[in-house]
Amino acid sequence: MPPQLLQFLRRVSSISATSATRCYSSFNNQQHTDPLLTTLSEAIANNSIPLETSIRTLLPSLKPSHIIHLITTNPHSLSPHALFSFFQWLSTRPPFRHTLQSYFTIITHLSAHQMIPQAQSLLHIIVSQKGKHSASSVFQAFVQTQGTQHESHHDFLIRLAKEKNFRVCFECYDRVFECLLKLNNNVGAWGFYLEVLGCGYPPNIYVFNKLMHRFVKEGMVCDANKVFDEMTKWGVKPSLVSFNTLLNGYCKLGKLSEGFRLKKVIVESGLVPDVFTYSVMINGLCKGGKLGDAHQLFDEMCKRGLNPNDVIFTTLINGLCRNAKVDLAMQMYGKMVVRGVKADLITFNTLINGLCKSGRITEARYLIDEMTRVGLKADKVTYTSLLDGCCKEGNLDMALGIKEKMVNEGVELDNVTFTALISGLCREGLVIEAEKTLREMRKSGLKTDAATYTMVIDGFCKKGDVKTGFHLLKEMRRDGVIPGVITYNVLMIGLCRLGQLKNANKLLRSMLDLGVLPDDITYNILLDGHCKYGDPELFEKLSSEKGLISDYASYISLVEVSTKHYYYKR
Repeated sequence: MPPQLLQFLRRVSSISATSATRCYSSFNNQQHTDPLLTTLSEAIANNSIPLETSIRTLLPSLKPSHIIHLITTNPHSLSPHALFSFFQWLSTRPPFRHTLQSYFTIITHLSAHQMIPQAQSLLHIIVSQKGKHSASSVFQAFVQTQGTQHESHHDFLIRLAKEKNFRVCFECYDRVFECLLKLNNNVGAWGFYLEVLGCGYPPNIYVFNKLMHRFVKEGMVCDANKVFDEMTKWGVKPSLVSFNTLLNGYCKLGKLSEGFRLKKVIVESGLVPDVFTYSVMINGLCKGGKLGDAHQLFDEMCKRGLNPNDVIFTTLINGLCRNAKVDLAMQMYGKMVVRGVKADLITFNTLINGLCKSGRITEARYLIDEMTRVGLKADKVTYTSLLDGCCKEGNLDMALGIKEKMVNEGVELDNVTFTALISGLCREGLVIEAEKTLREMRKSGLKTDAATYTMVIDGFCKKGDVKTGFHLLKEMRRDGVIPGVITYNVLMIGLCRLGQLKNANKLLRSMLDLGVLPDDITYNILLDGHCKYGDPELFEKLSSEKGLISDYASYISLVEVSTKHYYYKR
C-alpha cells in the first residue's frame, strides 16, 4: 500500500459518515422509491437466505450506479460491515464489474466509519489492477470523483504534492479550487491558489480576476487589493478588468479618493478607461452626493469618444432626483434621447418619482404616456409613485382612480401603496375611508405597522373621536403590532383636547406599566392640557415649566403641588 494513499485514507476517516455521503442527498427521493434497491437492501439484511438465492433474478440488471446509490443513501441503514461483505461478494459474480467510482464510494464510506483495514484492502485491489506505479493516477482519480467534496482535503493535497513529491494533475487543482469557491470559502480558495502556484501551477489572470471579483462582492476590498498586488509578483500584468474590479470595490465603499488614484494608475499603465470605469465612478460620486464631480466625469468620457449607456444616464438622473434637481434630471433625459440611448423602466420610474415628489403630477402622467409609447408597461413602482404624489397634492379622486386601475390591470398593491393612500385620506380628514382602506390592507394579507395605525388613530382623534382611536389601539395589540410613544402621544393629544385630563393621566400610567417610556413631548402635551383646562391662575406657572419636564416624577410633583395650591385657595 503506498503510504501516501494510506495517509489520505486516515484523513478521510476523520469525516463523519453523514458528511461523507451528504453530496449524494439528491439521490434520496429516487432511492426510497426504487423497488430494485429496496429488494436488494432487504436481501442483504436477511442472513437466513443466501444472496445467491435471494437476488438471483436481480443480478443481471444490477449496475455499478445501483451500488453507489445503495451505499450513499443506505435506506435500510445497513451496517458498514454488511455493505462491505456484499461489495466483496458482488465482485466475485461475473459479468458484474465494479467501476473506479463504485470502489471509491465504498472506500469513502468505510473510512468514514473507521474501517481503515477494509478500505486499505480495496485500495490494494485498485492499485494492483492499475499497475505498480499507479499511486498518483489512483489518487487523481479519487480527487476527480469524490475528493473535492470536502473543504478539508485541499491542504492535504498540497502537502502530498510538496512533501511527498506526489504528482497531481492541474485538473485536480482546478477541481479543488472550484469546490472552495462553491463553498463560498474565498479566503481558502485564495490561500490554496497561492499554494498551487508554489507547486508550479501556471498563473492565470482569469483566476486572479475571479478571486478579486468574489472578494469585492463580499465587501472584502482589502483582500481584493492583496490579490491585485500579488499578480505582478507572479509575472501577470493586471488587465483593465483587474483595475475596474478593484475600482468598483473602492467606489462601493465610498472610498472615492482611492478610485481616482486607480483611474490615474490605469492611464499610467498604458490602459484606457472604458465605459465601465466611468460608470462605477459616476455611481460612487452620485451616491456620495458629489453631483458636480459626477457630471465632470460624464463630460470627460463624452469628450474621449465614449458613449454613455443607459446605466450611466439613469445613475445621474437618480442622483439629480434625489437632490430635488428634477429640471436637470429632465434635461439629462433629453440628452439620453438625443444620443439614441433607450431608457428602461428604471429610468422612467426614477423620473416619475422625482416629478411626483415635486408635485408635478401632470408632467409625470405625460411621461407615463411616453413610456407606454416606447413599449414599456407601468408597474407597481410607477403607479405607487403617481398615487403617492396625487395624495400629497390632495387629489384623492385621481389617487383612487389609479388604485382602481392597478387592480384592473392585476398590479399588486403593496404596503407602500396602501400607506400612501391611507396617509392622503387622513390628511384630507377622510378618516372613515382611511379606516376602510386599513381593513382592506389587512384583508389582502399585508402586515400593517405601527406608523400606519397611528395615522388613522390620529385622524380620528383630530375629529374628536378618541373612542375609535382606543379601539384601534386594542386592535393593534391584538394583531401583535406594538404601539410606540408616538401612538400614545396622539391619543394623549386627543384626550387633552377634550379636557379629559383624568383619562390622560390614566393613559400615562398605562404607558409606564407597559414599558413605553414617555418623552418630553408627552409631558408637554399634558402640561398644555392642564394650562387650558386647569386653574387659570396656574396657567403662567405650568406654562413656564413646558419643555423642562422630562420624567414622570417631576410631572406628578408639579401637577400635585399646583392642584393642592388651587384647592387651598378655594
